[in-house]
Amino acid sequence: MTTAAAEPMDLALIQAAQKARDRTLTELRKVIVGQQDLIDEVLIAMFAGGHVLLVGVPGLAKTLLVSTLARTLSINFKRIQFTPDMMPSDITGTEILEEDHVTGKRQFVFMQGPLFTNMLLADEINRTPPKTQAALLEAMQEKSVTVGKKTYVLQEPFMVMATQNPIEQEGTYPLPEAQLDRFMLLVRVEYPKADELKEIIRASTAGGFKTPDAVLDAETVLQIRKTVRMVPISDHVLDYIVKLVVSSHPDDPKSPDFVRKYLSWGAGPRAGQCLSLCAKSRALLRGNLHATIEDVKAVAHPVLRHRIVTNFTAQAEGVDSDDIIDKLIAGIPTK
Repeated sequence: MTTAAAEPMDLALIQAAQKARDRTLTELRKVIVGQQDLIDEVLIAMFAGGHVLLVGVPGLAKTLLVSTLARTLSINFKRIQFTPDMMPSDITGTEILEEDHVTGKRQFVFMQGPLFTNMLLADEINRTPPKTQAALLEAMQEKSVTVGKKTYVLQEPFMVMATQNPIEQEGTYPLPEAQLDRFMLLVRVEYPKADELKEIIRASTAGGFKTPDAVLDAETVLQIRKTVRMVPISDHVLDYIVKLVVSSHPDDPKSPDFVRKYLSWGAGPRAGQCLSLCAKSRALLRGNLHATIEDVKAVAHPVLRHRIVTNFTAQAEGVDSDDIIDKLIAGIPTK
């Protein structure tokens, strides 16, 4: 983006991305009431090329949001309802012995599992055993599935949106921190406000919701993802990201006292990468020409909350990861 000739094309790409966001929001609003922050964060992750973990109690439209988003895109969508007896082959697929009716010969044929899609809704990911979780998370990271001696590449765009119920812990398998790190964002789904709840009740009990139309396709999503990486981010903003990540390390002597007191582990390099990409995505979807520190601050909580680990002292005093992030943001100068 240094030559004058490139500027018109760059501006056109930015306008196209903003238009795509607006059209998607219009369709989502036919079904989803309120939850503006949730929708923004999901779209930021989708166009940044990351996966999302949605955490919230039942009935807050987590599944509805994902299925509605899939309807606005002309891409393949599948849903997995995780259960304690689910095996890795149930999601990756398996080889079966099949007979050729013409030749009479038998051969192994690979039957694809639900992982072979563009958008995957992994409902209640913490309800399935670690071995099955690992198979899903490997596919998220490698964008491929290995069965036997063969590796099958997943079709792009590939995005996993998983849900998790924070209340019911009996019979669940919580994701380890190293596996949580595979999710670009951890989004907490909050209760709707009183006026939003009233509208939800009115519309849902009177057939008031409309069917969303498909407004984007796979090619458009991939183009926007490429454009996100082209968004400029200055050294000043990168320095802020580095300070935010490094200051979360409890073993760093320069870290704030509250970090050393309340954290067992801080954020790693992937956190910095996700902060940069999400800041770029947020800037692009708002029609801005470059990412700013305000963009970084806006995505800091969903990017960092599952990448910093509080200790027993924090738990005893009622301090959670969001409280730590608030303090970190407040304590880092922006100039």
